Amino acid sequence: MREMDKSADIEDDFPYKDILYLEHPTSLNHPRMSLINRAGQFSPFAALTGYEDKVKETARYTDTEIYLSEDEEEIIRNKLNIIEENIKNKVEVTITYFVKDKRKSGGEFKTISGIVKKIDTYNNVIIFTDKNKISLDNIIDIILV
Repeated sequence: MREMDKSADIEDDFPYKDILYLEHPTSLNHPRMSLINRAGQFSPFAALTGYEDKVKETARYTDTEIYLSEDEEEIIRNKLNIIEENIKNKVEVTITYFVKDKRKSGGEFKTISGIVKKIDTYNNVIIFTDKNKISLDNIIDIILV
């Protein structure tokens, strides 16, 4: 009787008036979806694919390259000569050098320690016994151990 009273307020030509006030159907086979899962259907999607990665890359910190003075370059050359003269003695060194960033300006300073195997002036690199190589142009400091 109550359904009739509600549907009486709706115009006669309304096509769905017979089902408007029925109970919501419940499946016997499938449980109702939780509100959290239901809300997840309507969560925003990443319309700008890769945008967040670009923002992180821009925010990533890089060091500014240091250029040595002529005096500092001379000190590095002298230390390289000492290493080359004593290469048979398995000279252990600690070298600080600059690595340019491949994606943006700047880079980072790295420090490596080890025994020098060879100073290759043709290829402009210093080679360690563990096969690490450093460009002679990127060396900032050498400490002889």
